[in-house]
Amino acid sequence: MISAISIALSGMTSSTQRLNASAANIANLQTAGSLEEGKQAPYSALTTVSKAQTAGGEGAGVTTNVVPKNTPFVPAFSPDSPFADENGVIGIPNVDLAEEIVNVNLAEITFKANLKTLQTAQDLDKELLRILDEKA
Repeated sequence: MISAISIALSGMTSSTQRLNASAANIANLQTAGSLEEGKQAPYSALTTVSKAQTAGGEGAGVTTNVVPKNTPFVPAFSPDSPFADENGVIGIPNVDLAEEIVNVNLAEITFKANLKTLQTAQDLDKELLRILDEKA
């Protein structure tokens, strides 16, 4: 039997990884770079990929990996930038601030839900020990 505690902990870890990826994206929102090979590249925006874990056909938590977005940066016209090519094009991170705020909020909500699961499991353990103690 998979412990509710280990499932909740995997969910909390997943939430933390989502929050870290979004925080990095927000912090590097303006970190531009060159699109030319061999020069300083722009910040590569991150996302998370989560996968349900199973054991014996039962849910066993979640595994989350932080990976670069499929399109980590996009071209932008900025001829005055030191990173501009001969056409005045630079690379900027492919970060949507509204999307990142939603991800931060989702990370908070899922973290709190998993924390509540941990608290409930602890309450159940205490109640079980109390019942067993009464019978002894």
